Amino acid sequence: MEAVAVAAAVGVLLLAGAGGAAGDEAREAAAVRALVARLLGPGPAADFSVSVERALAAKPGLDTYSLGGGGAARVRVRGSTGVAAAAGLHRYLRDFCGCHVAWSGSQLRLPRPLPAVPGELTEATPNRWGMGDLFQGRGPSRVGCAPAHDTARRYRYYQNVCTQSYSFVWWDWARWEREIDWMALNGINLALAWSGQEAIWQRVYLALGLTQAEINEFFTGPAFLAWGRMGNLHTWDGPLPPSWHIKQLYLQHRVLDQMRSFGMTPVLPAFAGHVPEAVTRVFPQVNVTKMGSWGHFNCSYSCSFLLAPEDPIFPIIGSLFLRELIKEFGTDHIYGADTFNEMQPPSSEPSYLAAATTAVYEAMTAVDTEAVWLLQGWLFQHQPQFWGPAQIRAVLGAVPRGRLLVLDLFAESQPVYTRTASFQGQPFIWCMLHNFGGNHGLFGALEAVNGGPEAARLFPNSTMVGTGMAPEGISQNEVVYSLMAELGWRKDPVPDLAAWVTSFAARRYGVSHPDAGAAWRLLLRSVYNCSGEACRGHNRSPLVRRPSLQMNTSIWYNRSDVFEAWRLLLTSAPSLATSPAFRYDLLDLTRQAVQELVSLYYEEARSAYLSKELASLLRAGGVLAYELLPALDEVLASDSRFLLGSWLEQARAAAVSEAEADFYEQNSRYQLTLWGPEGNILDYANKQLAGLVANYYTPRWRLFLEALVDSVAQGIPFQQHQFDKNVFQLEQAFVLSKQRYPSQPRGDTVDLAKKIFLKYYPRWVAGSW
Repeated sequence: MEAVAVAAAVGVLLLAGAGGAAGDEAREAAAVRALVARLLGPGPAADFSVSVERALAAKPGLDTYSLGGGGAARVRVRGSTGVAAAAGLHRYLRDFCGCHVAWSGSQLRLPRPLPAVPGELTEATPNRWGMGDLFQGRGPSRVGCAPAHDTARRYRYYQNVCTQSYSFVWWDWARWEREIDWMALNGINLALAWSGQEAIWQRVYLALGLTQAEINEFFTGPAFLAWGRMGNLHTWDGPLPPSWHIKQLYLQHRVLDQMRSFGMTPVLPAFAGHVPEAVTRVFPQVNVTKMGSWGHFNCSYSCSFLLAPEDPIFPIIGSLFLRELIKEFGTDHIYGADTFNEMQPPSSEPSYLAAATTAVYEAMTAVDTEAVWLLQGWLFQHQPQFWGPAQIRAVLGAVPRGRLLVLDLFAESQPVYTRTASFQGQPFIWCMLHNFGGNHGLFGALEAVNGGPEAARLFPNSTMVGTGMAPEGISQNEVVYSLMAELGWRKDPVPDLAAWVTSFAARRYGVSHPDAGAAWRLLLRSVYNCSGEACRGHNRSPLVRRPSLQMNTSIWYNRSDVFEAWRLLLTSAPSLATSPAFRYDLLDLTRQAVQELVSLYYEEARSAYLSKELASLLRAGGVLAYELLPALDEVLASDSRFLLGSWLEQARAAAVSEAEADFYEQNSRYQLTLWGPEGNILDYANKQLAGLVANYYTPRWRLFLEALVDSVAQGIPFQQHQFDKNVFQLEQAFVLSKQRYPSQPRGDTVDLAKKIFLKYYPRWVAGSW
C-alpha cells in the first residue's frame, strides 16, 4: 500500500499544472500566438500556425513539440503544452532562421522565404524514470505493487528566491511580460511566483491581532524581501509603503495569469515557521526559538523567531496564510518554503528536524491535500558540517515520498544528490546556480553544465525529474543560460562546445564572422571553463571590493585569452557594429579586460608599497585610480544596460510619490553597496555601472592609494582598520546621496572600447605597466 501511495504522490507532483481540457489547449495556443506577434510583429506572425495538442505527447506530461511546413507554406508549430509550443517556435527561429532570443536584446532577422522544415521534426524532453520504471527494476528499488500513475513529466525550473530581490524587485508589468515570454521560449514550465505575499501576510497578521505598526516594523524594504521571506532578516530598510502592497498584488495576478496561460506551473509561497516578534505579545504562551544572527546583522535586523513545530499556533498560522493566498491567487499545488536557509537549526536531533519539517508540510496539506513542497536544497550544501546523513535523512523522510521536490541548487559545482543517495528517493531537479548577487563578470563552468544533467540522470537509482536555472541575479553571461535552456530538451550533452559557441555567436550577431567565433572559443576555454569546488559566480575582483593589502587576484584562466578575445572582437567590429548584441558583448568584454588590468595595477602598486618604492607606487596607483577607472566609467556610460541611472530609475518609477521614490532609490543603493547599515554584507551585490564606478569604486581606490602613498612618504605603517573607518564614510555618503545619474547613454561603445584597447593592450603585450 505504501508503494501505491508513493506512486500516487509522485503522479500528483509530475502532472501538476499539466492540464487536459480542450479549453486549456485553446488558451495556451492563443497565448503562444500572442507571443509570436509580440516577438516578431503581426505581419511575420501570420506566417506561423500554432496549435496545442495534449495527444502529441507519447506519455502524459512528456512535453513535446513538432515543427513542419515553411517555404511556400506557413510554418506549423505544435506543442503538447503552450510552453512546449513556444519552445518549438524558439527551436525553429534558432536552428532554421539563425535568430537569437536574449535578455540584452534579441536578433530576429527572418530570412525570406522562411526556411522549410524537412519532413516533420518532433522533439520531446528527455525521459526520466517513470514511476512504472521504479517498480520494474529499471529505477530506484521500491517494494510494492504497480503504481497508480506513471508519467515521464520533466521539469525545467527557473529562479532563485534571491532573484526576486536582485533582479525583479522594481519590475513593472511590461518587464514581467518580456520575462515570461523569455521563459516560455526557453521551455520553462516551473517557476516561482512570489510577488504580493507580504500583502497576504499583512491580512493574516492583522487577523491574528498584530497592530499595523508591528507589521510595518517587521517587513524589510523591497530590495531585501527575499531574505525576509526566508527568515534571515526583518525590519532592515523598511517599512513597506501601502502602495507597495497594492501594486504587488496587481502584478502577481498578471504574472500568474500569464504563466498559467502558457501552461506553466507557478510555485506559490507557504509558511516556513518564522513569525514576527509581536506574535509573542498576542500569544504570551507561544513556544518560539530566537534564531542566531545572519549575515553579520545584529538582532535588530536578524535573529528571527521560529515557532516550535509542536506549538498549536503553528498549523493555525500556516493554514490561515495558505487559505488566504489561494483565495486571492488560486493554486497549482506546488509551494516553496525554506525554514533553515543559511541558519543553523536550534537542534541537530533528527527527531526535531523531522518534526519541524512535518509541521511545515502538514500546514500545507491542511489547506491543499494535493500540496507538493518545493525545497531549496541550498541548506544541505551551505552548512555540510551540520547537515550530516542523519539530519538530512530526518528532513527528507518527514515528507511522503514524492510530495517533496528538492532543488539541487548548485549542482554544476557542488551537487548534493551524489552524497544523499539521490535525496533519499525524493524527486529532485538538477539546477545551475551560476550567479551570486547579480554581479557583472564573465564567468561560467560550461563543461560542468554540459555534462551535469546527464551524469545526474545516469546516477544509480536517480530520482532526477528535471533541470533548472537558479541564478541569484540575471541579465549577465547569456551564453551560459542559452546552453542550460537547450540542455532541458537534449537527451545528451552538446558533443562539441567549441562549435556550439561559434554558432551561438553567429546567431547572436546575425552573421558568422571568423574573428568573433575565434573570440568566443577563447572565452570558452578561459572565463567559461571554471572547474572545481572553488568555482563560484561571485565577482571578487579588486575593482569591486573595498581595497586592502590582502586582496586575492588569483583566477582560474589565462588572462592572455581574455585580451586576445578582446582584440579579435574589436577586429570584427567593422562588420558587426550594427548588432546591438555585439555592442553589448564588446562592452562586456572591455569591462572584463579593464577588470583584469585593475588587478595587475593593484599587484604592482602593492609590490611597490611593500618595497617602499614611492615612484612606482605613484605611477601604478595613478594609472589605476585616475586613468583606468575613469575610462571604464566612460565606456560603461555608452550603453543604457550599464547605467546606474537606469538601475535607480527603475526603483524610482515603482513609487507613487517623490518621498517614496527617494526611499526606493536608497533601498537600491544599499543593496548595490553596503548591504546593511554597517556594510554587513559589503559589496556582495556589486555591479559595474557607469556612475557606480565613478562615484563609489573610484573614490575608494583613490583614498586607499593616497593612504599607501602617505604611509611610504612618512614612513608610518598603513592602518587598515583606520582606512576601513574612513572609507565607510565615503560608502555611506554614496548610499545617502540624492545625486541623479543619466539614464540615457552617451558616447560610442566601439570608439571608446578601441581607445582603451589601443592604450593598454600594447602594454599587456610588452609586459610593461
